[in-house]
Amino acid sequence: MTNDGIGASVRRVEDPKFLRGLGCFVADITLSGELHCVLVRSPHAHALIRKIDGASATKQPGVAAVLTGADMAADDVGPMAPLWAITSADGKPMAEPPRWALARGTVRHVGEAVAAVIAETLPLAREAADLLQVDYEPLPAVIDAKAAMRQDAPQLHETAPGNVCFRFARGDEAAVRKAFGSADRVVRLDLVNNRLIGAAIEPRAVLADGSATGKLTLYCATQVPHHIRRVVSEQLHLAQTAIRLVAPDVGGGFGYKGKHYPEETIIAWAARRLRRPVKWIGTRSECFISDNQGRDHQTHAELALDSEGHFLALRVDTIANLGAYVSTFGAAIPSAIYSALLAGVYRTPAIAVQSIGVFTNTLPTDAYRGAGRPEACYVLERLADEAAYLLGLDRAEIRRRNMIPVEAMPYKTPIGPTYDCGNFPKILSRLLDIANYDGFTERRDIAARAKKLRGFGFACYVESSGVAPSRFATALGARVGFFEAATIRVQPDGSVQALIGTHNHGQGHATTFAQIIASRLGVPISEIEIIEGDTDQVPFGSGTFGSRSIAVGGSAIDRVAAKIIEKGKRIAAHLLEASAEDIAFADGVFSIAGTDRRVELSEVARVAHIPTSYPSGLELGLQDSAVYDPPGFAWSNGAHACELEIDRDTGEVCVIGYWCVDDVGTVINPMIVEGQIQGGIAQGLGQALCEHCVYDTENGQLLSGSFMDYALPRASDMPKIVSVFDESQPCPHNPLGAKGCGEAGSIGAPTAIVSAVLEAVRPLGVTNIQLPLTPERIWNAIYGTRRTSKTIST
Repeated sequence: MTNDGIGASVRRVEDPKFLRGLGCFVADITLSGELHCVLVRSPHAHALIRKIDGASATKQPGVAAVLTGADMAADDVGPMAPLWAITSADGKPMAEPPRWALARGTVRHVGEAVAAVIAETLPLAREAADLLQVDYEPLPAVIDAKAAMRQDAPQLHETAPGNVCFRFARGDEAAVRKAFGSADRVVRLDLVNNRLIGAAIEPRAVLADGSATGKLTLYCATQVPHHIRRVVSEQLHLAQTAIRLVAPDVGGGFGYKGKHYPEETIIAWAARRLRRPVKWIGTRSECFISDNQGRDHQTHAELALDSEGHFLALRVDTIANLGAYVSTFGAAIPSAIYSALLAGVYRTPAIAVQSIGVFTNTLPTDAYRGAGRPEACYVLERLADEAAYLLGLDRAEIRRRNMIPVEAMPYKTPIGPTYDCGNFPKILSRLLDIANYDGFTERRDIAARAKKLRGFGFACYVESSGVAPSRFATALGARVGFFEAATIRVQPDGSVQALIGTHNHGQGHATTFAQIIASRLGVPISEIEIIEGDTDQVPFGSGTFGSRSIAVGGSAIDRVAAKIIEKGKRIAAHLLEASAEDIAFADGVFSIAGTDRRVELSEVARVAHIPTSYPSGLELGLQDSAVYDPPGFAWSNGAHACELEIDRDTGEVCVIGYWCVDDVGTVINPMIVEGQIQGGIAQGLGQALCEHCVYDTENGQLLSGSFMDYALPRASDMPKIVSVFDESQPCPHNPLGAKGCGEAGSIGAPTAIVSAVLEAVRPLGVTNIQLPLTPERIWNAIYGTRRTSKTIST
């Protein structure tokens, strides 16, 4: 029997090696004879490449090669292709211009790679790269998505007229139009969801070994090993079996390391071409101009209501900045995924959404923690707040009047998805109770006497976890499946190895997956090994993103554990001279039901491998595999609240308290889940108050290109967080009852914090400040020097 299974706050078993500096990241791997790559990147946001002169660089000592897009073309290296394609409202496929790993003819964003300089040492490669001569002809650049759609805007791609990639639409526009025509009140908002930089602790890195005969080994800091193996093999025209992709320890990913990058193709190709290992380790400055970025939406949203504050219809029009190219899932985030969340927790009879994806001379955007969910939550919850102010209702009350009741579950939303379960009113009520919402007025008055502006804000959210089922995602344009596979091997001594296609980059998989096995098989987690990240070892899987690890990967483990138990029953029945139908299993012990005759799993495993006596017709060994493809999304939900003070003389915000109630279904490890939620809150606080990726609008230079210019939240910015879980509504369609938790904080926090800021400054006549709410923006809004447009209400 084990006491470290599901529900136990077990300390993460993977942490000791990291605390002792014993982790193994790509940069820690050194191969005999390895070469080092430095990429020469465009200083222009938009330019023609007239000529690349690598003669001087090639002559430098220790230089093995200077490679360009022309060399890749000569070797017939294919373009990078997105793994999700969107269809426009008129039925036309999205524009999908080719993206080359090394630019061919034109560069379209600052930092785009134009040449690879490869040498015996990194200093030699850097010196040679400085000698490379590139003749550019600068072209006009466009940074803003709305500006890119104007007739006179510079055109990035011939195949994308007007710089439009797609015009996506979802919902019933006719029903929405009718509802607006009969509405008593309409709230309208223009909102910006600011562009963000992921900035994980470990910069991206790639190492390829092409020296082995017939097989390329690619070491990569990625969340999705099998996806990267697939796309690189397709570009190099290799069988997938010709590439082994190993993702060792990964120092944070946040979604942006789950996408395909040029460096993966460049390094793999160069290693095969040179028949030597080649390594590229991104510097922090380099990653600022080469890593995918997140968000960057401009939205006009309208909410129609009756006289009592009931939602009648919602209309959302979003222009999404895709950057210079369509990234791996870049088109799906602001369209299929974002739109599906715009019903939120509310009964809104009619919804219509339009999302336009636009090319600009910026880095591509793609998934960043939350990936469409925070953007949807922000739009909907801001509208709910403004509707409450317009009608003179309490902000909690207007939500209560419109929430989907628990008895309506399962509930099909007018925008498409069906929520399988959830008690939204209960979650909100519990949040307001633990945050003492009723006592806020008194606290605000006390703060006012100290000349502080005090605000309380909250946000309710739903989150789609798992990106499933695969058939549903592929029908919407996905070019990959989203199932997960797992293998369990019970060793002769009863210890367990589990191999799974997900990958850990900070979530604690080695602990939580082991806890699932411990609960199912009765094996202590100290005797369980979790193996991920090596495509030659683990079964095919989709990797880790979209809050899918437990709900999908954990369910695959649960399913294969059931197979192990069933086979074990047959072996135990043979040993106990009983029928397999009479064998029960619990806490690692097989027994004849109703008797004290029993045999432990370790003995069954020993017999399965050393068969002195064994059932006839049964395969030896005790291992099996399973694939799990969810029948639907696992719908997490929750409510977050924030209380803060603003110094009216400086606009500085001090977050005093933060409370959250999250329904993530069955909680495998409360301590790990709480840590995941706190991490998401930190990133959400960063988006709300300080993080902002800014480009110069004239020439497309990245102005926030270092931590001197891009402000991340510090530990001192974080408040005490009170986190509560509600497990009363487990997911009904997966064996664990689990839902996702990894993105909850990043969904709820930005909106809750903005809600609190606007509550604090509303008495001064300020009703809207665009993200991020920096002290400067708040101060200017208060004192009117740069007053933003106010909410338009009718």
